[in-house]
Amino acid sequence: MGDPDAPPLQSAELFRLLGRHGVHYVVVGGLAGTVHGATRVTFDIDLVPARSDENLERLGAALRECGAQLHMRGETDLVAFPIDAASLREFEVSTWRTSLGDVDLIVGTPTARRGTFAGYETLATRAQRREVFGVTILVADLDDVIESKQALAREADLVALPELYRLRDRLANESDGRD
Repeated sequence: MGDPDAPPLQSAELFRLLGRHGVHYVVVGGLAGTVHGATRVTFDIDLVPARSDENLERLGAALRECGAQLHMRGETDLVAFPIDAASLREFEVSTWRTSLGDVDLIVGTPTARRGTFAGYETLATRAQRREVFGVTILVADLDDVIESKQALAREADLVALPELYRLRDRLANESDGRD
């Protein structure tokens, strides 16, 4: 759900910035649920970037362009941190406070198999391509979003799950021609 004290999320500008830099990523988490039709509000964007050095360098350039600083959970002070492929590779999960809102970067989403993650390659094969704000993005499949929230089982995830289950059922009925 993110930090409500963060700068307002400007998803259009973030997607355009990432597109200009040619960053490959899959949108996951709350915003992915919203793209699929969920109504819960999110204050950040969760991304699983491709882990190649070239892509992480492009991501670093995009983050630097919007003034990113490392935001440690529970801390009020931001940390000036070098933002390049080598430093981004060191984190499994990191939050970057930018002028366009908070960006959470994660190596992958948790799966039902304890201790395993679905990384970029796995998520991208099942993701849906969506055209938003003039940019094509990959959005995690709704089943992947649900599975990660089940695996995390944090309070906010558990609260979001009933709506996501209903949404999945409704979308399945629509694709079957039933309503």
